[in-house]
Amino acid sequence: MNHKTNIKYRKESLIKLLHAITKHEDAIIKALYDDFRKPAFEAVLTETNYVISDLKETIKNINSWAKPKKVWPSIINFPSSDYIYSEPYGNVLILSPWNYPFQLALCPLVAAVAAGNKVTLKPSELTPNTSKIIAKIISEVFPAKEVVVVTGDATIAAELLKKRWDYIFFTGSVPVGKIVARAAAENLTPVTLELGGKSPCIVDETANLELSAKRIIWGKIINAGQTCVAPDYILVSHKVKDSFVKLLIQEIKNALGTNPADSPDYARIINLKNWQRQLSLLENQHIIYGGQSNIDTLFLAPTLLDEPKMDSKVMQEEIFGPILPIISYETINEVEKIISSFDKPLSLYLFSENKTFVDDVLLKYSFGGGCINDTVVHLVNNRLPFGGVGTSGMGAYHGKLSFDIFSHKKSVVKRGTWLDLPLRYAPYKDKLKTIRKVLNWL
Repeated sequence: MNHKTNIKYRKESLIKLLHAITKHEDAIIKALYDDFRKPAFEAVLTETNYVISDLKETIKNINSWAKPKKVWPSIINFPSSDYIYSEPYGNVLILSPWNYPFQLALCPLVAAVAAGNKVTLKPSELTPNTSKIIAKIISEVFPAKEVVVVTGDATIAAELLKKRWDYIFFTGSVPVGKIVARAAAENLTPVTLELGGKSPCIVDETANLELSAKRIIWGKIINAGQTCVAPDYILVSHKVKDSFVKLLIQEIKNALGTNPADSPDYARIINLKNWQRQLSLLENQHIIYGGQSNIDTLFLAPTLLDEPKMDSKVMQEEIFGPILPIISYETINEVEKIISSFDKPLSLYLFSENKTFVDDVLLKYSFGGGCINDTVVHLVNNRLPFGGVGTSGMGAYHGKLSFDIFSHKKSVVKRGTWLDLPLRYAPYKDKLKTIRKVLNWL
């Protein structure tokens, strides 16, 4: 069966994948917990159910997505019928990260398979338990010639990048994204890069402070802050800063109790290297709340920092952890100066009831995606593209866009043969004046 052209076969494969994931869901949840104590609630919400929903939508729509799209023809080509055909690129490499190791491996894979590609998937070596269950599921569903999982460390990824691919999809850090882009450029391979950056969270004096604090803390502590779209730092109006900080502290307590280390609802830092990096970000900082850590369990409490300097490490690097710097501002110019000092972020969040301010922010700043009066939830809607801009990434996916990025869009004009106007053919003698009139009329 030719999976490249047979839509029915692709659909049947995706149905098998859906059944396999459903069957192994408990094992997936356990693997995520074993890798970095991801709570079961978060595992279902952000990993297994996310993939299951994506699969169901893809299965439901694959026939219409894959069908050639008829477009309005040019009158110059009359008579003709014009179409866009979606064809697979061919051999696709997917490099997935450790922070959402199931979702960010399987969702691109689902789209690549739906589009008819052969897939090589390299999951992260930092989540070995999740990688193992992924490999088990894939081997149950797909022949190795169609989808294969390759495990190993960064040296394996580097070897894979030396090979020639028809498409590369990478999710991870900006530095590694640059390595992938350079490797892809050697063969002019098209690539999607889902990266990161310092995503700002602006809170003005008109915001609903209590609700804002709840939604910001949720967006920050989910997955222990190891989320590419997590709020990286807060810019809060000096008029409400003190009261807002108190609300943030209270929301941390509401969510995780007074001792987050005892909470079953809080993940751990992925490994010792990343845990040590998080602690290095706290050096010489004024900690308002939190800061407790445990090297044995790789625990780091949600930590609020007060007015870090812009040249400090915590403000110069993407945090990717449960540390949340808080900076007050007096004027909008200060907000602009800070946000503009960084590269274009993956996300931007604004909490405000001031419609004029909201409109100004949306027009002024370039960012991948974001929310007004919430955080992270823009990922939920598959009709919205998800992706970065500039150093936060290139290319966007989710929903139909996922199918589209793994499909080459082939243009086809089907000309009729019952009419063939001689104007376009040589010799061109005495035709220039006529063609100008025709083109001007068109």
